Amino acid sequence: MAWSVALACASAGPPAEVFRPGLSLDPDAAARVARGLYPAARLVETGETVLDFALWPYEDELFVGAYERALLVCDRRLFGMDEDARRIADTVGTALPGGQGGVLVLHSVISGCWFRRYEHGRVVREVYVTAEDGVVIDQGERLPAERPYWKAIDAGAQDVPLPFDQESFGLELAQTYMLGRGIADRGEDGFLPLELPLRRFKIG
Repeated sequence: MAWSVALACASAGPPAEVFRPGLSLDPDAAARVARGLYPAARLVETGETVLDFALWPYEDELFVGAYERALLVCDRRLFGMDEDARRIADTVGTALPGGQGGVLVLHSVISGCWFRRYEHGRVVREVYVTAEDGVVIDQGERLPAERPYWKAIDAGAQDVPLPFDQESFGLELAQTYMLGRGIADRGEDGFLPLELPLRRFKIG
């Protein structure tokens, strides 16, 4: 399956414990987050949806999920990987004091993956890879979940073309460090990340 994803999240505690059945959306907190991200814009709330629908928003949309110990934001501007994208990523990734965060951007056409990992208010890992250009960014200590993907390169293989699947790489990192389970995996407890509720905003 080809995924397009522009997702940032934070959790106050291990994701596998935080993201669980019964999470309720706080619409007022979601609105505050949206206004904080775009203080000069005219934001219009247009209802509620689920993460499955929100993963790759239109350019004039923003999706926010604010929960008891977690925050999710889906924003197409993350795809730009520019100063504005890093502002959004940093804001969300460090939103919860003492918590952790992550950013995952996948694009099915470009075949690229951008991932950022936050711990205690700072970036500890950033990696950007594409199928055609190989390793573009590789900063910070590699995380345990990603090390198997680097074996060929570490053994001397060229990174162009990329010797591993960038989508599987990104989804593995999201599972381990962002959501605590596969984004499309329903656990024995009945929880499925794609069913998480979010508020939808139009950016004017």
